[in-house]
Amino acid sequence: MTKPGAAAPPQGASPLGGSARSDARGRHAGAFVAEGDGWKFSGVLAFDDAMSVVEAARSLPLPRSGIVDLAGLVHADSSALAVMLALRRRAAAEGHHELRFTSVPPVVDSLARVYGVEHLIAEQP
Repeated sequence: MTKPGAAAPPQGASPLGGSARSDARGRHAGAFVAEGDGWKFSGVLAFDDAMSVVEAARSLPLPRSGIVDLAGLVHADSSALAVMLALRRRAAAEGHHELRFTSVPPVVDSLARVYGVEHLIAEQP
C-alpha cells in the first residue's frame, strides 16, 4: 500500500523492491533457481508472493531431471501448495515428464492431505 503523498511504483513493480520483498516478520520472498538439472527454492512462499513466484518461474526452463527441491522453503502457507500444483500443470501442458518435489515441508504435506492432493506432491523414490 502506498503512503499518502508518496509516488506509486511503476505499473507491475513491487512497492517493496521486487525480489528483495520481505513479509511482516522480515522474511524474504522466495524464488526458484535452476541448479544443475533441477530447481531449488529458497525463502518464503505465502499468499502475497505466490503469483510473482509462478510468474518468475515461467522464465526458467522446466528442470530436466523433473526434481524441484524445497529444502530452502523457510515459511509456507496453502499458497505453496497452489504454486506446486501450478508447476505440475505447466509441466503437463508443455509435455514435460512429471515434476517431483523433494524436501516438502511438513506443513505443506499436511495441507496436501487435508485437500486430498497428497498424491500429486508426494516424494517418489
